[in-house]
Amino acid sequence: MTGWCMCRLQKSAWMYGLGWLVLSFLLTLPLQAQDTTRARVFAFSDLADFIMANHPLVRQANLLPESARQELLQARGFFDPKLSSGFGRKEFGEPGKPGSLYYNNWANELKVPVWLGGADFKLTYDRFTGARVNPELRTPESGLLGVGVSIPIGQGLLIDSRRATLRQAQLLPSLAEADRVKEINKIWLNAAKEYWNWYLAQRQVDLLREGFQLADTRARAVKQRVVIGDAAAIDSVEATITVQDRQVQLEQSLVNLQNARLILSTFLWNEAGQPVELPDLAVPQVAQDGLVDESLFQLLGQRAAESHPELLSLDLKIRQQRIEEQFRRSLLQPQFSVSGQLLSQANMATPEMRDMYGFGLNNYKVGVDFALPLFLRKERGKLRQVQIKTQQLQWDRTQTGRDVQNGVNTAYNEIKALNRQLTLQQQAVQNQLRLLQAEQQRFDLGESSLFLVNTRETKLIDMQIKLEELKSKYQKAVAQLYYAAGVRS
Repeated sequence: MTGWCMCRLQKSAWMYGLGWLVLSFLLTLPLQAQDTTRARVFAFSDLADFIMANHPLVRQANLLPESARQELLQARGFFDPKLSSGFGRKEFGEPGKPGSLYYNNWANELKVPVWLGGADFKLTYDRFTGARVNPELRTPESGLLGVGVSIPIGQGLLIDSRRATLRQAQLLPSLAEADRVKEINKIWLNAAKEYWNWYLAQRQVDLLREGFQLADTRARAVKQRVVIGDAAAIDSVEATITVQDRQVQLEQSLVNLQNARLILSTFLWNEAGQPVELPDLAVPQVAQDGLVDESLFQLLGQRAAESHPELLSLDLKIRQQRIEEQFRRSLLQPQFSVSGQLLSQANMATPEMRDMYGFGLNNYKVGVDFALPLFLRKERGKLRQVQIKTQQLQWDRTQTGRDVQNGVNTAYNEIKALNRQLTLQQQAVQNQLRLLQAEQQRFDLGESSLFLVNTRETKLIDMQIKLEELKSKYQKAVAQLYYAAGVRS
C-alpha cells in the first residue's frame, strides 16, 4: 500500500512539473509569437508615415514656408513698375465762348523703382490745356513727354524702407522652414511617447494575462489534488485568491490598454483629413535595444550645434534685426534727393519743332529736396530700441545654444543609464525564473508551499513588467535625444 502511494505521488509530481515547465516557457514568449494568425504589427515607422502624411498639425506646419514665400512676393512688390493716370476737365459758362473751358488736364506716369541707389525712373506724359490752367503746368496742345530719374543722395542711398523690407523678407522662407521643422518635431515626440506607452500597456496585458492563465491552471490542478487527497483544502483557497487578484490586475491593465490605444489614435488621420482609429488587431513592434552609441551621440550633438531649428530661427531673427538696425541708422542722415527730367513735345510735325522741342539738354526740369529733423529724437529712440532687441536675441541665442547642448547630453546620459538598467533587469528576470522553477519543483516534492510558489511567480511577473517599463522608457529617451538634437528619429 505504501509503495503504491509513493509511485502515485511521484507520477503526479512528474506530470505537474512537466506542465509547469511548459507554462514557464510560455512566459518567455515574445509578443509577436502570440496569436500571429490574427494580430498585425503596427510598426513605429508606420506611425511616422501616418503622421508625416496626414496629421492636420503637420499639414498646417507645411504651410509655413508657402506663407513665407507669399510674404516675400509682397515685399518684391515694392519694386514693381507702377502706371498711374489722372484726368480732370471743367467747363463753365456758355459753350463755345472763349473762357468757358477752364481746364482739361490729363497726367500720366510710369514709375520704375530700381534696387541700386534707391532711384526711381519715370516716364511721363502730361496734357494741361484751358484758359484757367496754371501757367507753370500749361503744355502744348499735343502734350508733353518727359523722361527722368529721382535719386536720394543722403538718406536712402544705401538702404531704404523698400530694400530693408525685401532683405528681411528674403530670410522668411528659411525662418519658416526652421519653424516647420520645430513644430513637426514636437508633434513627433509626443506621438513617439504615446506609441511606447501603448507598447507598455500591451505588454502589461500580455504578461498579466499569462499570469492569470497560469494561476487559473494551477488552481484547477490544486482543486483536483484536494479532491484526491494529495493537497490540503486551504491550498485551494490560496490558489483561488491568487486567481482573483491577478484577474483584477488584468482588468485594470485592459482599461489602461484601451486608453493608450485611444490616445495614440489621436495622431492617426487619413488622406481626406478624417480621424482613423487604431485597429483592434494591431499590436506594437518589439522594442529594440542598442539604438544609440557614442558615435551617433557625437553626430547628433554636432548636428544640434549647427542646425537645430531653435538656433536657426534665432540666427535668422538676429539677421533681420541687423537689417532693421542698418535702416534705422540711415534715418539719422538728412533727407537730400535730386531729380531731373528731359522734356519733349509729344507731336512734332516739322523738323523745326523737333529741333526746338526734342529731347535734349535745353528742355528739362530739375529739382532738389532737403529735410532734416533738428533733434532726431524719434529716429534715435527707434534705433536704440532696435539695438536692444538685437542684444536680447543674441543673449537668447547664447542661452538656447547651451540649453540645446545640455538637452542632448541629458538625454544621452539617461539612455546610458537605462541601457545598464535593462541589462541588469534582464539578468534579474532570468534569475527569478530559475528561482521560480526551483520553488515549483520543491512544491511538487512537498518541500514548499503554494504561497511561496505564488509569491515567486508574482515577483517574476512584476519584474517582467518592470523590464518592459525600462524598454518603454529607453525608447522614449531615444526619441527625446533626437528631439533635443532638432531632428526626427
